[in-house]
Amino acid sequence: MNKTVIGVLASGRGSNMQAIVDAIEAGRLDAKVGVVISDNPEANVLKRMAGSDIPAVCIDRRQFVSRQDFEAAVAEELNVRHVELVVLAGFMRILSPYFIDRFAGKIMNIHPSLLPAFPGENAQQQALNYGAKVSGCTVHFVDEGMDTGPIILQEAVPVQEDDTVETLSDRILHAEHILYPRAIALYCEKRLIVEGRRVHIIEKSEGLQ
Repeated sequence: MNKTVIGVLASGRGSNMQAIVDAIEAGRLDAKVGVVISDNPEANVLKRMAGSDIPAVCIDRRQFVSRQDFEAAVAEELNVRHVELVVLAGFMRILSPYFIDRFAGKIMNIHPSLLPAFPGENAQQQALNYGAKVSGCTVHFVDEGMDTGPIILQEAVPVQEDDTVETLSDRILHAEHILYPRAIALYCEKRLIVEGRRVHIIEKSEGLQ
């Protein structure tokens, strides 16, 4: 069976990207990273990929007149690499309906809260400000809203009394590194069925081919 080709979009340090690579190398994820694309020429994720056999490309948003021109270039790179699943790993650009339509049902994101609580930026700070006792992370399919797509997996992370944004973020990030490869694996194994807002996970015993 051919491995599912994933394309990773990242803007920053690339720790979730590294977790995906580690899961592939450990045999927990039967996939191939076809390309890593960053919109930031200074992104640490590009440095992480240096010397590896994974293609890493910078498509700098500042070099394009419009967002659609930028997204068209990203989409073209993904298509050239035969990408079947687009994985957002700290990608700091909001994708337009144009891009989402091109990869409908084939874009995943991970967010550092238990959605629908605390969407958008600074989710960890939002949780602390609200006095939440539990936070966590959510892997979801991307739709045209802000962190509103169908939820695939979630992992709860307790909020400690003495937590800061940094300490809570670190614990949530550790959970992300486990949860994201698991969700991608379910997609690669064709075990996800989306019905409206609900994502059904098919058990392996249900006769997967």
